[in-house]
This record gives sequence, structure tokens and C-alpha cells, in this order.
Amino acid sequence: MTLEARNISHAVSDFILLGFSCRWEIQIFLFSTFFVTYILTLLGNLAIMCAVRWDHRLHTPMYILLANFSFLEICYVNSDVPNMLANLLSKNKTISFARCLLQLYFFFSLGTTECLFLSIMAYDRFLAICRPLHYPTVMTTKFCSSLIIFCWVYGFIWFLIPVIRITQLPFCGPNVIDDFLCDLSPLLALASACVPIPGTVLICGTMSSLLIFATFFYIIGSYTLVLRAVMEVPSAAGQKKALSTCSSHLTVVFLFYGSVMMTYVSPGSGQAESMQKFTTLFYSVLTPLFNPMIYSLRNKEMKDALKKVLGGS
Repeated sequence: MTLEARNISHAVSDFILLGFSCRWEIQIFLFSTFFVTYILTLLGNLAIMCAVRWDHRLHTPMYILLANFSFLEICYVNSDVPNMLANLLSKNKTISFARCLLQLYFFFSLGTTECLFLSIMAYDRFLAICRPLHYPTVMTTKFCSSLIIFCWVYGFIWFLIPVIRITQLPFCGPNVIDDFLCDLSPLLALASACVPIPGTVLICGTMSSLLIFATFFYIIGSYTLVLRAVMEVPSAAGQKKALSTCSSHLTVVFLFYGSVMMTYVSPGSGQAESMQKFTTLFYSVLTPLFNPMIYSLRNKEMKDALKKVLGGS
């Protein structure tokens, strides 16, 4: 990129996040709804973390992964919801260029980490059900910890290049983002209004698609093998327990990936703003709320542990 383009990129010092453009009364209603959702999300995921921490029966790889996944969900909602709540009550909808890019980086990095976590949770279930004799020797505490560290480190490395490319784009004047967070597609649209940016769009689209489809098909392949193995279990009770665990994981996978694919497979493709807001809202705000309910309602051990935690509280 030329020096001129680099200088132009500093023409925009802040962005305007329109969020949900509606009457003040409706914004107050939305604030109340999202605030309650935010608090319930924090409490639900925190309850799962405490249950795994305090119940020694849950000190197994599956539940350790689930506790770390709940911690990830807490981080994920904190990357966008507090700013969205503040915007709903504020007349000033601006966010600085640096804060906007920082939010983009953390939002995408945590989303990447979630894709990787869902993949290793599928791998854990594959080992436990399809290779039960090898499971204790393969999925040790040390190996499980290594997988968790890999997810966090790789998750925050994967989108470094796209974010660095976006920081160098020539934002020459238009600075209104019709969204409630600094998302990829609106930023690419603003930059493309100044100069053509096919290279950056290609890199962002390729890396998004590669991550989403690679992890999704790995998860689906793993659970296909798991379901085949479950069908061969002679015990009806054993089948029911395995299917209950797997169905919880698959429900979370389809909720998350369904909305993510609609948003990020073709960034900058001109998707309707209202649809993009809804899909982004679904996987970034609602899915973290649903996860604790999905994992606890269909899991007897988790329900028992949560009853002890809540009863003790």
C-alpha cells in the first residue's frame, strides 16, 4: 500500500455505531431486555464453571472443556454487549478508530476460539464413545490442558493478518456503521467506498470460510462416527446417555454455525443490514445465553451439580 493510502486511513478518527435506530421508548425496552439477557448469560455460565470447580465428579475432560467453554462465553459477550448497552442509552454513538479495531479483533478472536473449542469438544466425545479403551490414556489432564491452551493461542493468532490489513485501509470519510458493533462487513463496505479493496475482501473471506467450514465439517464428521458407534451399543440406557450428551453439543453447534455462516462466509457482499444485525445478535448475544440451559437440561450430572451449587448459595 502506498504512503498516500496510509495517510488517508487516518482521515477517520472515529465511527458512528447506529445500533438499533428506533424511538427512545423502544431503545429503553431493548436496553432492559438485553441487560437481563446479559446478566442471565453471565450467571448461567458462571454457575457451570462453579459446578465443575466444586463437584469432584465433574473433574473429567468433558466437563473441564465445558467449564472453559463457559468462561469463553463470558468473555465473548463482554466483547460487544456492554458497549451495545451503553450505546442504547447514549445520544453520542461514536466509538474511536482504535477502540473499534480493538473490538473487532477481540470479537473475531473469541469467535475463532469458540469454533476451535467446539471442535475439541467433538473430538473428546469421539474418543470417549468410539475409542473408550484408549480414552483414559489419550485424553489425560495434561493433553486436555494443551488443547485448551492451543484454542486460546491459535484463536487470537488466526485473525491478526485480516485485522492488520483493515487498520491499513483508506477510510477517507464515511464513518457510519449501521450495526451495534464494529463488525467486518460494515468496515469493509466503508473502506471500499474510498478505493477498491479486492485483496483485503478476498483474504478476510477466505480466512473466515476456511475456519468456519473446516471446523464445522470436522465436528459433523466426528459426530457422524459417534452416532454410528452409539447405534451399535447394546444397552438402551447407554444409547440414551450418549445421545443426550451428543445432542446437547450438536444443538449448540447448529445454533452457532448456522448464524455465523450467514454472516461471515461472504464479508462485504452487501447482505441486508437488518438481517446481519439479527444474525450477529443471535450468535453473539443469544447463543451464549442458551448454552448453559442446553448443556444442563440434558445432562443429569450437570443438573445435580448445579442443584448443589444453587442450593449451597
